[in-house]
Amino acid sequence: MSLMATRSSRLAERTLALESITSNQSISHNGTVDRIQLQAMSFRGHHGVREAERALAQDFTVDVEVECDLSLAAHSDQLADTVDYKQIHTIAREVIEGASHHLLESLAGEIADRVLDLPRIDAVSVRIAKQPVSLAPIGGAAVHIYRTRA
Repeated sequence: MSLMATRSSRLAERTLALESITSNQSISHNGTVDRIQLQAMSFRGHHGVREAERALAQDFTVDVEVECDLSLAAHSDQLADTVDYKQIHTIAREVIEGASHHLLESLAGEIADRVLDLPRIDAVSVRIAKQPVSLAPIGGAAVHIYRTRA
């Protein structure tokens, strides 16, 4: 088979695979869930119950994991067919560096709500940790929440 015929055959196979996905024919995932993870994002913010916690910026570590169908992107290799994780990073940064919150729970909830507003996302897990001076010595205090699309 010539090089052109091989390329044409591969293109035809890829096109059929993409048509199958986009026409809602199921692709077997063996019951697995696709995930995108952003781990150990670090931002500074002014959050806490006490005024002293809000007065000086503290370090916050954020982990976000989203559940979504990545099958189309796995076949197309196109950013337009997946969740652009830069958007998730931007949301986490804006929330942590933005308006002051008293509770980590409130920060995590805002991040989760905004991430769930993105297309293709079925569920999100958000973990936020800080190292509060008032509890020293401690490795960190953290909140971990999980939300699904309603």
